[in-house]
Amino acid sequence: MSTTASPDRALARVQRRETHSPRSTAMVVAVVLMIALVAYLGAEAVLLMAGAPALIAAPADLLRGLSAASGTAMTAIGAAVALVGAVLVVIAVTPGRLAKHTMAAADGTIVVVDNGVIAAALAQHLSDALGIDRRRLTVGVGHRRVDVTVRPETGLGIDLDGVRAAAQAELATYRLNPSVALSVRRRLEKKEER
Repeated sequence: MSTTASPDRALARVQRRETHSPRSTAMVVAVVLMIALVAYLGAEAVLLMAGAPALIAAPADLLRGLSAASGTAMTAIGAAVALVGAVLVVIAVTPGRLAKHTMAAADGTIVVVDNGVIAAALAQHLSDALGIDRRRLTVGVGHRRVDVTVRPETGLGIDLDGVRAAAQAELATYRLNPSVALSVRRRLEKKEER
């Protein structure tokens, strides 16, 4: 039995590594905070056993203070702990995505491309193909959506269906993974809105 991964699996693994962010930073922060809490409680316990005064409050005083707290304070503390727990669970379960897409080539290879590069290429293509000044096009690329905003010159109309067709045709040639939905809109200049 071979222990080497197939090229397809290896390529998929590389693709995922390049398009998803690791959760290492969040894990390190959580672990450092837990270590600091345990170290503090340990130091307070040692000081209590040695008969020395507490750094902040003795563990027994903390427990007495919590048990004497009002229902509202306990509810607030419980809500804060639940919120932190929910955030940690969401971080642990959801994948971190980088602002990148993959483009599939005809030979089966993939190219990982930053969303900013895709946006600039699409804006330049639309500018060249439709004769629109590049400065009057704004393209934003998100994980599942591409937004094209056109600001036509004062007094000139713009064919949004033509812009949409040209953008869809260009995006089809990119073969993006994950695929994206296209949104095209016209934005008026400030002077025209009055």
